[in-house]
Amino acid sequence: MVLTEVDRYDPEAVDSVGDRGVVVGGSLAGLCAARVLSDAFEEVVIVERDELSDEPVARDGAPQTGHPHALLEAGRATLEDLFPGFGDDVLREGGLLIDAFSDIKWYDEGGFVADGSERSPMYAASRPLFEHVVRRHVRSIGSVEFRDGCRFFDYLTGEDSTAVTGVAYRDGNGAERRLDADLVVDAMGRTSRTPGWLDDNGFESPPVDRVRIDVDYSTVRIERPPEDRRLFFVPPSAPRKRGTYVIPIEGDQWQVLLQGVHDVETPAEREGVTDFLDRLPVGELAEVVRSQPWVDESVHRYPFPSSLRRRYAELDRFPDGLVVTGDGVASFNPIYGQGMSVAALDALLLHHALAEGGLRNLPERYFAAVGDVVDVVWQIAVGSDFGFEETTGPKPFGTDLTNRYLSRLIRRGHDDPALRTAVGRVLILDRPPSSLFRPAVVWRALSPTVG
Repeated sequence: MVLTEVDRYDPEAVDSVGDRGVVVGGSLAGLCAARVLSDAFEEVVIVERDELSDEPVARDGAPQTGHPHALLEAGRATLEDLFPGFGDDVLREGGLLIDAFSDIKWYDEGGFVADGSERSPMYAASRPLFEHVVRRHVRSIGSVEFRDGCRFFDYLTGEDSTAVTGVAYRDGNGAERRLDADLVVDAMGRTSRTPGWLDDNGFESPPVDRVRIDVDYSTVRIERPPEDRRLFFVPPSAPRKRGTYVIPIEGDQWQVLLQGVHDVETPAEREGVTDFLDRLPVGELAEVVRSQPWVDESVHRYPFPSSLRRRYAELDRFPDGLVVTGDGVASFNPIYGQGMSVAALDALLLHHALAEGGLRNLPERYFAAVGDVVDVVWQIAVGSDFGFEETTGPKPFGTDLTNRYLSRLIRRGHDDPALRTAVGRVLILDRPPSSLFRPAVVWRALSPTVG
């Protein structure tokens, strides 16, 4: 399930279903969930462990926010719906509006892919700026309260322990607090406490799929000529285990992400950055980094061992009053930039679940819908990762055949703007992968010549 397969957000569709909703985690996933809950509950409380700044800075408890993040079309459109004026605010704060099919210079399968035959707007900015803009919108909702600097440690339950009825946390002074809720949303990300809590409280934890890709990535910031709006995308592609993602952001800067998979490490010091880029097939990128002043000397590194999927929809029993969103359900190789957009779609599906049935069987209905979104994103990200023979884990059915077809599509897309657009629409989660098997696309990909 992708953007074109989901009804758009409609705040008038939701009736009040309870007094209080609680969101554990103030990331973008948690902020989007809080926006949705504010339509259905008299009060919404966000419990966040970090002290939240009024400025666009990376959160201490989420070091990955200092690395480049893409906002794909599914995320852009959904955030515009959830937070009217979102895009204008991003631009006002210094972000850029680029075209996903011409400003992104995409190198894959031995060459640059052609500019697309259509246009698709994309906002380019740092992850802290995106979160800052969304957080400001959420703060403006009178029924939403932030409790930052607070550490969640347990769910509360009713006497029969079949439902979550709130959360327990420690405030900034270490005092234990309890907060009753009609619904709790776990937005704690990959470190979600929910699987362990289920095991400890008479439920089964969800089955887990792990696909090991052993990603290592480093990020630096360099200055960018204001008129240069290019975004470079050079993903690792077997047998090449190195890649890069260069994103224009606010402040006339580029964020440069270096990615290595499996046994390839990325540099921790400045001296190794251009050496790493020199080993990519796009010489221009090393020259860009050499020629532009660095914003500072820092090289930020972050490991990502495996894509992870928790299959909550397969559980026979799950407590009422609790759902999980964002990376707590599934997280993917970050080179594909899917996380923020999946978080926004999760919130949209929670909105529809509340609108269609309130709290009745909410976890079952919500997890089934989220599973449909994860199916698509997992197929895209994990399928690509299985291009490397070292990748381990459960391989989706038909991956090898699909990869061979996609390889053909991309090679043909070097000279075919229509194929660039067709594949691009899938990568930005606007259209499903099945759209690449329409007769017109198959013909362009497989025919001896394209007229």
